[in-house]
Amino acid sequence: MEFADESRLHNGNQAAGLYYPLGEFDAENVGIDRISEDSTRLKQLGYKQELGRGLSFLANFSVTFSILSVMTGITTLYNQGLSFGGPIAMVYGWPIVSLMTMIVGLSMAEICSAYPTSAGLYFWSAILCGNGWSPFASWLTGWFNIVGQWAVTTSVDFSLAQLIQVIILLSTGGTSGGGYEASKYVVIAIHAAILLSHAVLNSLPISWLSFFGQLAAAWNVLGVFILMIVIPTVATERASAKFVFTHFNTENGVGVNSKLYIFILGLLMSQYTLTGYDASAHMSEETKSADKNGPKGIISSIGISIIVGWGYILGITFSVTNIPNLLSKDNDAGGYAIAEIFYQVFKSRYGSGAGGIVCLCIVAVAIFFCGMSSITSNSRMAYAFSRDGAMPLSSLWHKVNKQEVPINAVWLSAFIAFCMALTSLGSLVAFQAMVSIATIGLYIAYALPIFFRVTLARKSFTPGPFNLGSFGVLVGWIAVVWVATISVLFSLPVAYPVTDQTLNYTPVAVGGLFILTVTAWVFSARYWFKGPITNIDD
Repeated sequence: MEFADESRLHNGNQAAGLYYPLGEFDAENVGIDRISEDSTRLKQLGYKQELGRGLSFLANFSVTFSILSVMTGITTLYNQGLSFGGPIAMVYGWPIVSLMTMIVGLSMAEICSAYPTSAGLYFWSAILCGNGWSPFASWLTGWFNIVGQWAVTTSVDFSLAQLIQVIILLSTGGTSGGGYEASKYVVIAIHAAILLSHAVLNSLPISWLSFFGQLAAAWNVLGVFILMIVIPTVATERASAKFVFTHFNTENGVGVNSKLYIFILGLLMSQYTLTGYDASAHMSEETKSADKNGPKGIISSIGISIIVGWGYILGITFSVTNIPNLLSKDNDAGGYAIAEIFYQVFKSRYGSGAGGIVCLCIVAVAIFFCGMSSITSNSRMAYAFSRDGAMPLSSLWHKVNKQEVPINAVWLSAFIAFCMALTSLGSLVAFQAMVSIATIGLYIAYALPIFFRVTLARKSFTPGPFNLGSFGVLVGWIAVVWVATISVLFSLPVAYPVTDQTLNYTPVAVGGLFILTVTAWVFSARYWFKGPITNIDD
């Protein structure tokens, strides 16, 4: 594999690119007699093998699939879907978003196959930009990627803390029965405990994470099928097919009346859920046959999530009979729609909502696994980004322990996710602004290397084993346009009149990250950050 621009092949002090001409490199060039094909490929990209390479395709897929976790995203934002459009927005919005997400995933998988490294997106941008702006492209992509990942972990673990609070509320009698409703300080303490457990689990050797990842994948699949069958089966009242497939809810209580506008806002549930599949790329230095299994992990995790996610939406929505009651803060679950559905379904059938609480525990375990895998992905990204000197105290965060785990990066990721959640103590508006980066910010990081691939590297890009052939450029452009579209749509106001409490802070949060990243580049990083650098001695 060769590039037309020879300036990209440097000695570690120049702008990002491949550090050895791919057509010329082999193990013998660096004095290594017996080295795996994966390690050789990694050395071609300029890095030595430091992490334990023990993940199979199934293990790689499992980590990513558990991050996508449809039970996590759909459960957390089901209120959003019910409020904006209801059944139509969810039942039909899911396939639309799924199709476009698969297109983004296909483009990322093609690039992942060509450059299988834990650095992932920012490394891809550096190579594909391929000119004097390469370090800046790498810097911008990397910071959007890592902050977006931390925001995902924050939102996932905080949503689990909120769900645990709801489970406690229902277990002690619910809102109408004087149940215990935890304060915001108790919720943040639960969030901290969850993060602590995730950091401990991620400090274990990769073989343990592989086991937990596969357990998480199985739990997510089986859990969805159990819930989508049990809930409508137990329900004494079920929605009609006409309601599920044709009802459009316009009663959102926030002054949004346009049906098209409402439908767009309802899409956020689906797009938020289908996020985080870059994890397969970040795990590539621990995956066998990474140039094949990394792309397969991305595509298969999205594909299976699409199928089970739509089934989960249908199963739950067939149990919806009174939308205003589900969204009311006065219901037993305090306005948590899916929790109220589960609880009332069993209470109406058996006189007790205990079975619904058990079902909520199934969801809670899935969210727990999602947060655990998110920390795994975060830590690998932080490890790679600091390995290239992009983070403060970089030498600390890319250290690997005897079990070949980037231990410091693990605990850093957990700590930052805790700090980001502290904004909830001020107001949930501020917290929502923080975690909005989890969707839009992360997708911007996805789109940047794809954009460079279809523009600057359109003719020079040499694909890996997995490629889209002549359709690569077309698919890439569709992916870029979709990300640009949702970046605008999800930045629109979600309530009228617009006040400081109803303003959509997504553009503020994402724009603030952009300003901080560019400012840091202009005044500091451009003098010392040269993009990905080799850690192999000549």
